[in-house]
Amino acid sequence: MQRSWTSPAFNGVRAAVKPPSIRTKANSIRGLGDVSITRTGRPIIRIQGGRSALGGHTATVFGATGFLGRYIVHRLASRGCTVVVPFREEMAKRHLKVTGDLGRVVFMEYDLRNTPSLEESVRHSDIVYNLVGRDYPTKNFDLEDVNVEGAERIAEAVAKYDIDRFIHMSSYNADKNSSSAFYRTKGRGEEVVRSIFPETTIVRPAPVFGFEDKLLHKLAGQANLFTSNHMQERFWPVHSIDIGSALAVMAEDDSTAAETYELYGPKNYSMAEIAAMVDREIIKHRRHINLPPRVLKRLSELYNRLIWWSQTCADKVEREFIDQKIDPKAKTFQDLGIEPAEIANYTFHYLQSYRSSSFYDLPPATEREKREEKKYLHVIDDQ
Repeated sequence: MQRSWTSPAFNGVRAAVKPPSIRTKANSIRGLGDVSITRTGRPIIRIQGGRSALGGHTATVFGATGFLGRYIVHRLASRGCTVVVPFREEMAKRHLKVTGDLGRVVFMEYDLRNTPSLEESVRHSDIVYNLVGRDYPTKNFDLEDVNVEGAERIAEAVAKYDIDRFIHMSSYNADKNSSSAFYRTKGRGEEVVRSIFPETTIVRPAPVFGFEDKLLHKLAGQANLFTSNHMQERFWPVHSIDIGSALAVMAEDDSTAAETYELYGPKNYSMAEIAAMVDREIIKHRRHINLPPRVLKRLSELYNRLIWWSQTCADKVEREFIDQKIDPKAKTFQDLGIEPAEIANYTFHYLQSYRSSSFYDLPPATEREKREEKKYLHVIDDQ
């Protein structure tokens, strides 16, 4: 006689084979805070508990192979998101394969001038990040091609598929009337993406420090020899990990849509002050030769013809004379509930490899040790 699964004879079997991970109906009910209704009416369940969770958002991160890409890709993938990473070079994306569980990070080849490849990269996503940017021109892409036209193509693809959230990475001092071509194109890029997709969240980070940055590592390297403004440019350096955290928070907070965020550190420095900090940390002295701007601009053009990688350019020389300006109308880390890190607390962590073998394991000096060292050196000078 055939028995149904709901008959009393099978009650004991059901209890025996029921997996312990299956929750009761009362425990499986999610709170309203766990469910988000997107602007297109599509419900998204926020996954709690980190890696290996299934569901959540699908996010596309353009420019993920750059400096800041790994920080946001890892955070999204570890929260259960499927992350689409458009890439140009096969070798440039290798480090992103391990930022999430198997199947969480999906790679798609694209070209910034190929509109169908851009559309294919975003058509299944509900969040799109544009981290693509260029601060120096090359023979294939100038600043206008990347910071304005490239941003325009990505915004058009986002608008075509009515993506729920679009987060666009700009730059501090972005201004269409700036004397710097980089700041000028970044300012125009902001206007273009907002005109196409008004709900765009614009992010303006200050100069960023961290692993593989262009700030601490540039000052610690031997190739950074020439300057033009006696290194008097002033700004608020910001930690790369704080930027990644802010970008992740923006994806979950719908109130950040159509807002502009200026993300900067807690203390203002000149480039000379940071260079002195770097010298103390690596226990070496890096010389910097000041040249007139017209001479250094011309020298940078000749220098770039001899090597294939970029060290400087005429527009970078122009930027040395422009201090960071804060837009009082823009929101900051405080609006995201994040306290930015101070650069002085991380120089040892990022610059230890530049020390010689004699000082490599030397820990950071305490304030007491610094005072005693000054006394010791003073006694030697008197003798």
